[in-house]
This record gives sequence, C-alpha cells and structure tokens, in this order.
Amino acid sequence: MQILVIDKMHASLLPMLGEKGYAVNYQPDISRAEVLETISNYEGIIVRSKMQLDEAFLERATKLKFIARAGAGLDQIDVDAVLKRDIQLFNAPEGNRDAVAEHAMGMLLSLMNHLSRTDRQVRSLVWDREGNRGTELKGKTVGIIGYGNTGHEFAKRIKAFGCNVLAYDKYLKEFSDEWVEESTLEEICDQAQVVSLHVPLTSETNRWFNEAMFDNFRHSVFFINTSRGEVAPFVALQAAIEKGKILGACLDVLENEKLKTLTSEQQSAFAYLAQSDKVLFSPHVAGWTHESYVKINEVLVHKISSTFPVSVSTNLKE
Repeated sequence: MQILVIDKMHASLLPMLGEKGYAVNYQPDISRAEVLETISNYEGIIVRSKMQLDEAFLERATKLKFIARAGAGLDQIDVDAVLKRDIQLFNAPEGNRDAVAEHAMGMLLSLMNHLSRTDRQVRSLVWDREGNRGTELKGKTVGIIGYGNTGHEFAKRIKAFGCNVLAYDKYLKEFSDEWVEESTLEEICDQAQVVSLHVPLTSETNRWFNEAMFDNFRHSVFFINTSRGEVAPFVALQAAIEKGKILGACLDVLENEKLKTLTSEQQSAFAYLAQSDKVLFSPHVAGWTHESYVKINEVLVHKISSTFPVSVSTNLKE
C-alpha cells in the first residue's frame, strides 16, 4: 500500500508505518498542484492542514482507500464526498485531547488570576496587589459544550478543582458520569459561570456563539474556545465583553487566523480584543505539544493498520 504524506509530521511516523509494511512517500513541501498530479498513484494520504480535500481532489484520487487527518478537526475535508466514495476517514482526537485539556486549564487559571498582566507589570516595576486580586475556580459551575475527546478530558481536570460540571452534546444521550452531569444548553446558559467549547466546525456551529447566544447567559462567564474560531466571531466576543456578559475570554483559535487578511469589520473587533486585559490569546497551539506530536502518529498508525493490515513478511518476500 502506497501512502503519501503531504504535511510536516513528527519523525516517528515513517518508521511506525514502515514497521507495519507500508510504502511511504514523505513530501511535506509538496504543492496542491503536485498533489493533484500524483495522488492517483496512492491508496492512502496523511494530511494535517495543508489543503482542502474537496471534490477536485477526490476526482483525481482514483485509488484512494483512506484519508488520515493528523489532528481532530475535519473541516478541511469534504466528509460527505469522501464517505460517498467508500473512502475510510481517520482522525486522531485521542492523540491531542490531553494537550487541549491542559492548555484550556492553563489559559483559564492564568486569566482568572491576571497572570499575563501581572507579569508585564512586575517587569515594568509596577507592584499592584489589590488591582490584581484573583478569582477562585473552586465552587464555580462550568458548562462544557461538546462532550467528545477534548471535552471529556477537560471535564476530568476541572472537576478536580471542586467545580460543578455540566455538559451538553447534541449527538450524545445518557452520558452523565463521575465528572459531568448531562444538561441541556438552556441549563448551561442559566447556571454556568465558565463555558468551554469543544465542538467541530460545521454549518450548524459556524457563528453559533453570536451576540444573541451570549445574551442568553444569565451569569457573566469566563469563556474558553479551543475548538474553532469561526464558532465565536470577533464581533460577538467584543459585544459580549462590552455588555459584561464575558468576564474573560481564553482564545486559542480565531475567526480568521490569517491575521493579515482580516476584513475591516474583523480588524475593528480584533483591535478591541487585542487591547483588552480580559482576553488571553494563543496561536492555535492547544493541541500542539511535544507529546501530542508523537501520540497523533501512534493513533493514526493504529487506525490505519487495524483497517488495512499489511503482511510485513509477504511484503519483504516480494
């Protein structure tokens, strides 16, 4: 089985696949035009985020048996078109779920205790204790939107801080466990003091957390988004902060992460967010740890080899 890898991956991937008997062409600098020209030679492709795997791509991928996404999100893949062609689709949320959960916790604790601001102040010889009095997490009600891999891991960690944890997931039922109580979205809007998003980007979730959604929250909340930035656009975040609906926002993802291509509306709202001490940014790195870089490979290789096993001994004889 011939596999094309078109994004930069941890070096462990090639020996992992080789040990399973696959022939791998590692081309992290390949262009889209080159992929389209050569994809008909391959049964598998491993991708991170280099290009859209759309109809134009699939029409050329005549031998393709699987697509493996090195990460969790599938928003750059035409899933319906892939499944229609009976192509297997693998992703690896199990590989970076711990990283995302830890990053979300770190951002929340930092924001609630003003750590970014106090660090800057002390470096500038400003010693302001009262102005930086923190907020404790213990006893807060936390609402988790989406109870998949990352939502589940985040729940385990935040429950350890003595929080009451509610979770809503449109596609799951009867999932209450030792960490969360299954809830409706309305119950979360009514009770939550911290809200964390763990949902994919779909036509349903795109711009889901708009100004009207934030208005539904009874309490002012600390808001965490480590999912996809398009779920909560800049203008909605600005309006919610101005109204006092958001006490603080932890944003690892942005509505438009190509910051030099912001529209005029996005520029205005982003400028507001960027100057606010109520916002903490990171550059889409919640799942981007040294450990997850390897674990994602392990998850993908396991899924690929379990579905498309290759006899190594037979391969060597040939």
